[in-house]
Amino acid sequence: MSEKKGKPTPKRKDAQAKLNFSPLAPSASKAAKKILKEQSRARRLETRAAFMRGEESALPIRDKGEARRFVRNYIDGRKSIGEYFLVVIMFVLFLTVVPIPAVQLAAIAIMYSSMIYVALNGFFLSRKLKQLVAQKYPNESTKGIGLYGWMRSTQLRRLRAPAPQVGPTKKK
Repeated sequence: MSEKKGKPTPKRKDAQAKLNFSPLAPSASKAAKKILKEQSRARRLETRAAFMRGEESALPIRDKGEARRFVRNYIDGRKSIGEYFLVVIMFVLFLTVVPIPAVQLAAIAIMYSSMIYVALNGFFLSRKLKQLVAQKYPNESTKGIGLYGWMRSTQLRRLRAPAPQVGPTKKK
């Protein structure tokens, strides 16, 4: 039977002490928590730096493998108008705000022509990358290679991750 009524409810710490209750983990001191936080931050920064350098051990599954490294280097070794696609789209957005219909029409024309160019360029680039990877790495799957290269080619060079390992080659 339970305790009699008419008596105040015991404080939580008293009830837990009566049941011999102990917390699962002892509370860490503020200094220990701060040290752990700093160590965790340092590990994250080192992992990020290794990822940006392109070290295989730090890459996510999406970027691992010799074929993916080849695609990254192939894309980074060439200049393309597609790199500036996001810049063009931002420019078009600003032009559409201008209250002159001719400017708005030109902005829409620029937007659609750049989208068509990037889509066609991506399609042909994807086919070429799959062909090159199949020749160079016959045992490696080409699944996703084309889209991987296409997406990388539409990013500004300084925003690419992992960072480019090769510079663009100059045409003679």
